Amino acid sequence: MIRRFLNHVESLWPGYAGLLLTAPFLGWFIWTVVISGERRFELFLLFFVVYALALGNAATKKLFLGLYPIGLLALVYDGMRFVKYVGITADRVHICDLRAIDMSILSVDLGGGVRGSVHDWFLLHHTTLLDIICAIPYGTFIYVDVAFAIFLYTRDYAAMQRFGWTFLLLNLAGFFTYHLYPAAPPWYYHAHGCTADLTAHASEGPRLAHVDALMNWKYFAGFYGRSNDVFGAVPSLHVAYPLLLILYGWKFFKAPLKIATGAFFATMCFAAVYLDHHWIVDVILGIIYTVSVHYGVKWIWQRRTEAARLGDAAPVQNGA
Repeated sequence: MIRRFLNHVESLWPGYAGLLLTAPFLGWFIWTVVISGERRFELFLLFFVVYALALGNAATKKLFLGLYPIGLLALVYDGMRFVKYVGITADRVHICDLRAIDMSILSVDLGGGVRGSVHDWFLLHHTTLLDIICAIPYGTFIYVDVAFAIFLYTRDYAAMQRFGWTFLLLNLAGFFTYHLYPAAPPWYYHAHGCTADLTAHASEGPRLAHVDALMNWKYFAGFYGRSNDVFGAVPSLHVAYPLLLILYGWKFFKAPLKIATGAFFATMCFAAVYLDHHWIVDVILGIIYTVSVHYGVKWIWQRRTEAARLGDAAPVQNGA
C-alpha cells in the first residue's frame, strides 16, 4: 500500500518538485504545531488542504499550483508576528498627520461649529443596520477571494495564476509599506489619541464589537484582535480584495455578478471608513496599489508569454 502511494506521488511529482513546493507548509506546521505547541484550527486546515490538493490527482495538483501564491501568503501573514516591530518606533508612527490629511479631503460639522473627520461623525451617528451591512464584506473577503480563485480555475487557468500572484505581491507591497510608513488607524486615534503606544493591541473597533455582541460570537474580535499590524492602516488592503474581483472577473461575470461585485467593492470602501478601520486616504492608496500591481503583473505576464512564444517558434524559423 505504501509502495502504491509512493508510486502515485512520483507520477504526480517527478523528482523532488512536490517535496520542494510543499516544504514551506510542512516546515511551518512542524514549527508552529509540533515544536511551539500551537493548536489553532487554521494551521491544521491549511496543512490538510495543501497536502490533499498536492497529493490528490492531476486536477487537484493543478488547483494546488493555482492557489499556491495564496497559500504562501497565509504563511507570510502568520509569520509577520515575528517582525511586527521591525522599522517601527513611536516617533515614526503617523497618527494625527493622517487625520489632518483626511480632514483636508473631507471634514464635517460635528455641531457647535466644531469640525471633525468623517470618522468622528460616524462615532456619533451609527445604526445597527449599517453595522451589520458593513460587517459582511469585512467578515467574508478572504473566503470570497479564495472562492473567486477557484472560479477562475474553471474558466481561465492563466487568469487564475495571474490573480494568485497579484494577490500575493499586492499584500507583500502592503506589508512592506506598513513597516516603511507605520500608520495608526482611526480606531487607534479615538482610543489613544496622537501618542504612539507600541504595546497597544489590535482591535476590531466599536462597530464590529457591536456585531460580535449581536451574534454572541467573538468572530471579529478573534479575526482582527490577533492582527500583527496595529500600525498598518496605509494602504487599505481591505478595498484591494474586492477590487481584484472586478479587475480579474469582470469579463467573466454576467450582469447580476457584475452588480454584486460592484456593490461588494463599494460597500467595502464605505465600511473601511464607517467601521473606523481606515482613513479616506488609506482607501485611495489601496485602490492605487491594487491597480498598479495588477497592471504590473499583467505586463510581466505578457512579456513572459511573448518570450515563450518566440522561443517555441525559433527552431522552426532556424530550420526554414
